[in-house]
Amino acid sequence: MGKVYDLAEVSKHNNVKDCWLIISGKVYDVTKFLDDHPGGDDVLLSATGKDATDDFEDVGHSSSARAMLDEYYVGDIDSSTIPTKVKYSPPNQPHYNQDKTTEFIIKILQFLVPLIILGVAVGVRFYTNKSA
Repeated sequence: MGKVYDLAEVSKHNNVKDCWLIISGKVYDVTKFLDDHPGGDDVLLSATGKDATDDFEDVGHSSSARAMLDEYYVGDIDSSTIPTKVKYSPPNQPHYNQDKTTEFIIKILQFLVPLIILGVAVGVRFYTNKSA
């Protein structure tokens, strides 16, 4: 078991000349691997200063990539210094009536539109019967 680091200490190592990652509770100095990483150094640098376990697992690294981690291991992370994930809850907002049409107008239209269609149909029928 290596030295135990806290998140603040690991977060200081966040550049091309000094890059540390936290993966599965362990700290890795991947500075020498930045140039060789298939995804480029930006991928590794964007994962600094946080728990990069999800980033690492989501990519689906091979078993040889996982074995390579051992040579970059420098210690363990004090898990109490990593903030817990907060579940997103949207803010409470009043109901928004998107169409801004009152229910009263909708009810009137539901009554009038069929009457207008019926009136037009009767008018057309009446007019075509007179002409013939």
